[in-house]
Amino acid sequence: MSAASSENVTRAAVEQLVRESVYRHLGLSKGQPAQGPNPLLVNISARHCHLTPEAVETLFGKGHELTPMKWLYQEGQYAAEETVTLVGPRSRVISNLRILGPCRDLNQVELANTDAIALGYKAPVRQSGNIAGTPGCMLMGPKGFFEMDQGVIRAAPHVHMAPEDAAFYGVENKSYMKLRIGGDLGITFDRIFVRVSPDFKLEVHIDTDEGNACGLGPDTPVELLK
Repeated sequence: MSAASSENVTRAAVEQLVRESVYRHLGLSKGQPAQGPNPLLVNISARHCHLTPEAVETLFGKGHELTPMKWLYQEGQYAAEETVTLVGPRSRVISNLRILGPCRDLNQVELANTDAIALGYKAPVRQSGNIAGTPGCMLMGPKGFFEMDQGVIRAAPHVHMAPEDAAFYGVENKSYMKLRIGGDLGITFDRIFVRVSPDFKLEVHIDTDEGNACGLGPDTPVELLK
């Protein structure tokens, strides 16, 4: 065995001993993750769009404001009653694309990969707001059309967390974590982008393709790892 391999094995053994000591101290069974200051929620984010006030007025009429239909887990975020039709390459469409509010300072459409393929897009995986060089689309509302030169993405898997969560997991804003999904499939996502803010609740967002791939359900065990 090489010196490098021996060092890795020794480190792994030490880490395992430390974990088991922590589990015993907290009264947890072996292998059960320690609970952080806030409960972890993993939600599947279906295709949707974020719009500027100007885009909303173009699509729904001058002075129109979004109407909250369902409040989301993150404070102040909601699914609006309003939807639009997305017109992609070769006139392929997705109807009833939900708008999420409140309005933002840029226009962005978030699709799963199967949505993108059906529309004829090669949509890149991007962090929200990083839309430079991405494909555009046409949005159709009851009062007009709005053309986006860019902004169609596949949203990268990410976790929202408060500073106390970041301290517990030992991570920083804009770093990466792993998300272990249990159940019948047992999938681990290796690049979960970390977003830290005092306004955030602890929540991971994955898209519909990713949720289906790991068989995520209400009782599926989940764990965040550094």
